[in-house]
Amino acid sequence: MSVVLSADSRRTETPNGFMTTLASPTQGQAGQAVWRVDARAGMEGPVHAFDAEVVWTWLDGAAVVELGGERYEVAAGDTMVLPADVSRQMFADPVRGFVSIVAAPLGAQAYNPGGVSAPDACDLAPKGTERTVPPWIR
Repeated sequence: MSVVLSADSRRTETPNGFMTTLASPTQGQAGQAVWRVDARAGMEGPVHAFDAEVVWTWLDGAAVVELGGERYEVAAGDTMVLPADVSRQMFADPVRGFVSIVAAPLGAQAYNPGGVSAPDACDLAPKGTERTVPPWIR
């Protein structure tokens, strides 16, 4: 059993907000990864996919999630189970942004569908056909 104190949580800043690792193999020796997303108001996340199922629960704010060509509006209290290997993109509420808790299996890898990187992708994003475990899942 491990206790991860709030003061010890790992926080990663991205261009779209903050990812706070709540539990992972290197944070509490967890058997799964759990993190908090604090998305900036109006952010448009990158198009990407994961090679594993990822579960999102919205705590505050709202978003539009494009998943496999369909659009879903979600808000506080909603949960989405995003299947593996399906393209996704998130758009935060333009005024409030959103706060979510996310869970994924250990080693879940993010990648660019079609192997194409966005020209303005941040340093943390996978490049080309690369698959990478984001820092908040490690």
